[in-house]
Amino acid sequence: MDEKKIFEEMKNILKAYTKDQALLEKATMDTHILNDLKVNSARLVDVIIKCEDVYGISVDDDEADKIRTIGDAVKIIKQKLG
Repeated sequence: MDEKKIFEEMKNILKAYTKDQALLEKATMDTHILNDLKVNSARLVDVIIKCEDVYGISVDDDEADKIRTIGDAVKIIKQKLG
């Protein structure tokens, strides 16, 4: 799966956790999930769990700690999908 498809799916996943949808519409790979989209850290855990379910992958704690931007998440998902 290519990065663009993963990015679009990440935006779909983030919709449920982003209060201001206009922020998500302007999102890029560099968009910071906590600071730019105002997703709180507890919800970021839910986002990661949802990614695991959607893609059938497992993200360990060290990898989860590195997810700051949408691009970080995309990179880890792409790596896991091989």
